[in-house]
Amino acid sequence: MTAARSAHPALIALGAVGAAGVAAAVWGIGIERYLFTVREATASALPPGSKPIRVLHISDAHMAPWQHRKQDWLASLAQLKPDLIVNTGDNLGHRDGIDGIRRAFDPFAGIPGVFVHGSNDVTEPSPRNPLRYFLGPSKKHREPALLDTEAMNEYFTEELGWTDLNNAAARLDIAGNPVDLFGVSDAHRDWDRLDVLPAALDALGTPAAGTTRLGVTHAPYQRVLNGFVDLGADAIFGGHTHGGQVCLPGYGALVANCDIPLKQAKGLSTWSQSGRTVPLNVSAGCGHSIYAPVRFACRPEATLLTLVP
Repeated sequence: MTAARSAHPALIALGAVGAAGVAAAVWGIGIERYLFTVREATASALPPGSKPIRVLHISDAHMAPWQHRKQDWLASLAQLKPDLIVNTGDNLGHRDGIDGIRRAFDPFAGIPGVFVHGSNDVTEPSPRNPLRYFLGPSKKHREPALLDTEAMNEYFTEELGWTDLNNAAARLDIAGNPVDLFGVSDAHRDWDRLDVLPAALDALGTPAAGTTRLGVTHAPYQRVLNGFVDLGADAIFGGHTHGGQVCLPGYGALVANCDIPLKQAKGLSTWSQSGRTVPLNVSAGCGHSIYAPVRFACRPEATLLTLVP
């Protein structure tokens, strides 16, 4: 009897690659996108003698009404008792996403907060080839249906008591500290108006001694980060990148969907401009488009960032 031939090495390798791909897809689609985590960090950003400020940074929920696990997790974050909530946009991910946002954020009512818009707070997501995400920052495209941004804004401002920082500035007392905050709308869609911020800050009046300045943006484009540092930001918060969403273990993000360096696509780093260096926190976000339901080597997150002198 003739011995059976062994399989060709190329076929064995191809099978191994295919099996690894299936395993990665199962992990990214069925498991990791539900592994919500709180990333804790500390940054020096306050004047000497200031009390620490615990900032809960939430971003990119891309909420659909049926995403109850994400809603329950977000609601549980109120137990962290933050002093300030910074929401860097893309809250909505479906025309009825406001229902899920209410369920997720109701426990935050009464906690000081600020927010800016991402494009998915204004326009409904649409199906597209997910591989295009890895070809670099997405180009302009036909505008999909509009979402009820007004209802979301009213919920944030009237029911939660948060402050709208879309191309605007505000002065708040946070944990006994005077804080001036300013922000822009989605720079990825060129909705940012850095030119109006100096006047908005001047309109707040002369800041008290020891006032901290915080900058808030959805998309952390370099022009925005540079502009924020020039405006005196002591720390900057951004989102939009999803941390790369699908990353290589040991390497990190393959894309950021903006011009920020890939090594800064998520987490706490610093940004330097005109001789000043300030902390920069870019959230990997806690959601994804309903048309790209996957995360790999990039867990959905919120950040509890403690600002200290």
